[in-house]
Amino acid sequence: METYQPPFNVNNQMLMMAAEISEKTGQISSFHMFASKPYLRHINRIRSVHASVAIEANSLSLNEVHSVIDGKTVSGPWNEIQEVKNAYNAYELIGEFDPFSLEELKKLHGIMTDSLISSAGKFRNHDEGVFQGDVCIFIAPPPRLIPVHMRNLFIWLNNTHNSIHPLIYSSVYHYEFVFIHPFSDGNGRMARLWQTALLSKWNPVFQYLPLESHIHKYQDDYYNAISESHIAGNSDPFILFMLEKINQTLDQALQQIRKESAFRSRYVQKLLDVMEYDVPYTGEQLLTFLGLKSKANLRKNYLIPALAEGLIVMGIPDKPTSRNQTYIKK
Repeated sequence: METYQPPFNVNNQMLMMAAEISEKTGQISSFHMFASKPYLRHINRIRSVHASVAIEANSLSLNEVHSVIDGKTVSGPWNEIQEVKNAYNAYELIGEFDPFSLEELKKLHGIMTDSLISSAGKFRNHDEGVFQGDVCIFIAPPPRLIPVHMRNLFIWLNNTHNSIHPLIYSSVYHYEFVFIHPFSDGNGRMARLWQTALLSKWNPVFQYLPLESHIHKYQDDYYNAISESHIAGNSDPFILFMLEKINQTLDQALQQIRKESAFRSRYVQKLLDVMEYDVPYTGEQLLTFLGLKSKANLRKNYLIPALAEGLIVMGIPDKPTSRNQTYIKK
């Protein structure tokens, strides 16, 4: 029996875009930006969650989503608040689950739709149409075909992920998943989560890039690319759309990096210049190296900002005021 092959064609435009994206991904990785700035990772994760649920008509603002994730009380529909909590919980697991596993997909769908639908983690058992607003884009395959379609899709994913560029196969998967529409709810959120997870398997930096924000910004184009692929009978239009959005996401991330670097305190930079990586320094040592006399000045202008940015860590984190405290550049 032949293995299922999703219809798509890799052309020169795709290859050129993939090469450009790969170069930018390397630039971002070399900055170690997200490794050193946990607050930036958190902000981008919130942006991803907000955008992905907003595409599905969730009305909570970015600030409200931020508040929900930070455990604050927000006035809004309970189901929309639950959607945000679920999506955040699912995104937090990227890097811990296997995106090439169909069983993991069902498990994550259970998390994504927890308390929202009775069939969380289970394939739909009824006919379903895919809508753009009030317009039905297409009728999804009947429920009896979903198990075999999904099994074939994951067999293809596992058989070809070493021979096709991740930027291509993750986009093909995204389109095919939307086409199959395997669940009664949460298909769009799961499709975007899964492409991010597949890209993160290639390069972990994608865990912290808000690709979903660019999809949300160009939401009409997103649906149009899906429709064009339906008409074309292959995922080529959708692949090109996703490559364009990934490229834009990387451009924004590089701008973010340059902005962060430009606004870094001269005090923090001076502190980093006198410290070696992974070497513990006492406060007294840093006073000497920096030519300072005031411990209060050291704490306020150097240590506290560097700790807040995640550029240095405490050697004794559970005792921040210890007289034996040390600081380590990471």
